Amino acid sequence: MDNAAEFVKSWTKLTKDWNARMEAELAPQLTAGQLEVLELLQAYEPMKPSDLLPHLETTPAAITTLLDRMERAGLVERNRDEGDRRIVWVTMTQLGRSEVERGVSVRSAIVNMSLEQISSHNRQLLVYLISKVAGTREQPAVSASDKKAAAAGGEQDGSDPVEQSTQSSAS
Repeated sequence: MDNAAEFVKSWTKLTKDWNARMEAELAPQLTAGQLEVLELLQAYEPMKPSDLLPHLETTPAAITTLLDRMERAGLVERNRDEGDRRIVWVTMTQLGRSEVERGVSVRSAIVNMSLEQISSHNRQLLVYLISKVAGTREQPAVSASDKKAAAAGGEQDGSDPVEQSTQSSAS
């Protein structure tokens, strides 16, 4: 089996297992999708429903349905803007705030159980590699002394030291 197929097989199984455990442990008060909305609100509250679109990659109708369920469950409130009644603002309730904390804790426990199967070094490496593949890895700022060291035979190709240690140990 080639690398891509093996990666897809492993990643699919891992995420399927994680999602099943998340849904079971978050129930009955919360779903994984609702947790995602609560986390967005935690970071950007208040938000308009349309502000959720780029983050959730779904349709406006699906967001409305999701917010309806969350409002009925007491997780969020929707209020009209006082200056422009056409605008609706979504905020978390106190229950929503406690549920986002619980949900993040549940997810962390599930992921940590998986990560505990490998060494601390390999955990760091796994996070680094996945973030690099996903394109979420921020490039570290390079100081003038780092540039000099790189020019003197260090990281001439601009690669990360973690990657270099991996390459040298794989050789």
